[in-house]
Amino acid sequence: MDKTLLRQAMIKFFSGVLLVGLLLFLPAGTLYFRRAWLLMGILFIPMFLAGLVMLFKSPELLRRRLKARESEGEQRMVIALSGLMFLLSFILAGLNYRSDWMMLPRWVSLAAAAVFLLGYGFFGEVLRENVYLARTVEVEKGQKLIDTGLYGIVRHPMYSATVLMFLAMPLVLGSPLSFAVMLLYLPIIAKRIRNEEQVLSKGLEGYKEYCGRVKYRLFPWIW
Repeated sequence: MDKTLLRQAMIKFFSGVLLVGLLLFLPAGTLYFRRAWLLMGILFIPMFLAGLVMLFKSPELLRRRLKARESEGEQRMVIALSGLMFLLSFILAGLNYRSDWMMLPRWVSLAAAAVFLLGYGFFGEVLRENVYLARTVEVEKGQKLIDTGLYGIVRHPMYSATVLMFLAMPLVLGSPLSFAVMLLYLPIIAKRIRNEEQVLSKGLEGYKEYCGRVKYRLFPWIW
């Protein structure tokens, strides 16, 4: 076992738990925000288990997933906008609970939790199919084109999964205001995809031909 990789993964994981917890519970003014606990459970328990699997089965994939520094200026802007979106969405959800502005019914939160876990399942399948799945937009030496499984249906199945997950998050929290903010993810991810495809078309052999075969980027018959 790579102890350095384990340490890096644990630091990143618990930092994420702490940050999300602060963003939700401080604005809520209480730890009795049950829907926040539900979100943290469905978000971080699968993440922890997936990290363990990657640590033992595919440490290089885990190392790629931990790398977050983008070399592309346009992608750094996308990451900054995404960060602001999450900050505002989570803080609004906590304030929404505290002030009881517009809380959605509990069944909406439960249904959204199911959609979130479905998205997590798709995400896990993408991780299994593509060992080159880094968080940054780049082409590695020796990288091969993946065009099987979900990649034979849409060109960016990982982003398809994140759309399901991210739009489900504010609904799990019961906050329509946060959902409205999270809709900004759609133009943000579209911007990221367009830039990513430019990078891949230049650096990844066969990618242009792949785009000709697989027409849709995120969802069949939509985009």
